[in-house]
Amino acid sequence: MAPFSREEVEREFHQWWEIGNVGEDWDAWVEMFVPDVTYTEHFWGALRGQQQVWIFINAVMKGVPEIYTVLDWYTVDGGTVVFHCQNRRDNPDASGPPYWDFAGLSVIEYAGDGRWSSEEDFWDVNGARRTSAEYAAACARAGATEPLQRLTRHHWPAGPPWARTDRPPHPSWLDHDEVPAITRPRELAALLGGTG
Repeated sequence: MAPFSREEVEREFHQWWEIGNVGEDWDAWVEMFVPDVTYTEHFWGALRGQQQVWIFINAVMKGVPEIYTVLDWYTVDGGTVVFHCQNRRDNPDASGPPYWDFAGLSVIEYAGDGRWSSEEDFWDVNGARRTSAEYAAACARAGATEPLQRLTRHHWPAGPPWARTDRPPHPSWLDHDEVPAITRPRELAALLGGTG
């Protein structure tokens, strides 16, 4: 018998998703992992512990303020949740598609008591680069040159209610002036140099 009921794992996943990917309260989201969490990000590198995950999520999300995450599907098997998502950028220009997506797949492991012990992320790097270039061209056409002009979330899915919001975005990294915006793994490595 699995150590956790499906109902518990699914309920806690919904909360984890709503706090992080919808509410963008990355500070509270990091606290939902165990202190010695193992986080494997196949583009950014391996992370260990809440402090490294906190630095990673705030610096990376600040580097791409336009990206928000739309849930496609998820499945629960014991304490393992696998989900597929779209990393979305809204089009600031009236011409062209309403948004650009690139796909991601993640695996998280539930540890009990509302905490998660690990995460492993995979995403379409080529799709990210292609959509980034298309998005940058649209920003240039629309005059969206400031990071906060890119902080839109206009195309959430219709449901479920915990996977979307109509509230204006206020990511927690807005409150962390000490965290730089990064877009390259070497920048993250430099930030993590003093953590362990």
